[in-house]
Amino acid sequence: MTSIDFSRQTVSLSDDQASRLRRLNIGAGLLHLVTGIVMIAAGDRDFSLPVGGFNISGPPGTPLDNGVLNEFFGIPLALQVAKFSLLSALFHFIVGFVAFGAYKNELRRGRNRFRWVEYSLSSTLMIVLIGATTGIIDLAALIAIAFANISMILFGWLMEMINDSTDPDAKIWFTPFWMGCIAGIGPWLAILVPLWFNLRVDGAQGPPGFVYGIIVSIFFFFNTFALNQWLQYKRVGKWADYLHGERTYIILSFVAKSVLAWQIFANTLIPQ
Repeated sequence: MTSIDFSRQTVSLSDDQASRLRRLNIGAGLLHLVTGIVMIAAGDRDFSLPVGGFNISGPPGTPLDNGVLNEFFGIPLALQVAKFSLLSALFHFIVGFVAFGAYKNELRRGRNRFRWVEYSLSSTLMIVLIGATTGIIDLAALIAIAFANISMILFGWLMEMINDSTDPDAKIWFTPFWMGCIAGIGPWLAILVPLWFNLRVDGAQGPPGFVYGIIVSIFFFFNTFALNQWLQYKRVGKWADYLHGERTYIILSFVAKSVLAWQIFANTLIPQ
């Protein structure tokens, strides 16, 4: 078996480039910090999404109409979306202040494990909230969605650890990336397929038209991070420079995460 050199030094990182990345991280952290504080202050603290489970009240095969839907707890939406932003802020501040030296060493090796730890927490929280706002209230389903998303992120971590995106002669092993895509498809199928079946029920009205636009928008912004990694390892244009991909991740944190957070938060503003 071929060994993998995890200590490789492949990326040239000047002091000026490091300083600019530091400022970008701190700027992104401040944006997320302000966003989280505003959401906590302005959000409806009484608005929550129910989470429960279905008790079939009998042996397997018991008709559904004999069962009972139990609510276990509620998800305070404004607070949880704020946590998504605050988690992002925390990790940007960690690499900008506390662990900047370690962050630079990571980048010189063509990786950033801080990013993958943060994504495993923040993006998993976000996909669970997306599922809950679209009607997935079953606790077991939400747990499965969470771990499928964590698996997707860990495949992204593995992709970065074993590949050298800066060597034009190095063969890129895309298997972890595609496995991550398969894992990432699961939560979206869980969100969209039940919606499709529910619309086929006689007399079902379905959500307002704007909801479909929001779902498409959320899907796009959620998956821009995967697109960035694909461009990075395909070495497309500026993405042949690993640091361009790193800057893009931070900019996506400015833009995509903020759009996702505010779109989910907006559910707390809809009159009940």
